[in-house]
Amino acid sequence: MITLTDKAAEKVKSILKNESKEDHALRLGIKGGGCSGFNYTLDLDMILADNDQEFEDKGVRIIVDAKSFVYLSGLEVDYIENLSGSGFSFTNPNASRTCGCGNSFQA
Repeated sequence: MITLTDKAAEKVKSILKNESKEDHALRLGIKGGGCSGFNYTLDLDMILADNDQEFEDKGVRIIVDAKSFVYLSGLEVDYIENLSGSGFSFTNPNASRTCGCGNSFQA
């Protein structure tokens, strides 16, 4: 399962509305790179592949491919706004180490 905080869900819904993509889902994944090994990826998608996992939390559809789900199961996505800027942040119980910016992790 992957969950969104209230702020993250509100932000995703706002993005979907502003881009006229209310029929899309939030696609979460990982790719190799970053200072700790894996980077989180976020995209809007409406195509569900055979190996995808699909969830819904707080009215937002979430899609994750099977390979990424191994590393993202239990992930909580938040949206933070502060003096340094704004963006999505991730709390991942599968991460053994994260980088300072929080955008990459090591499993």
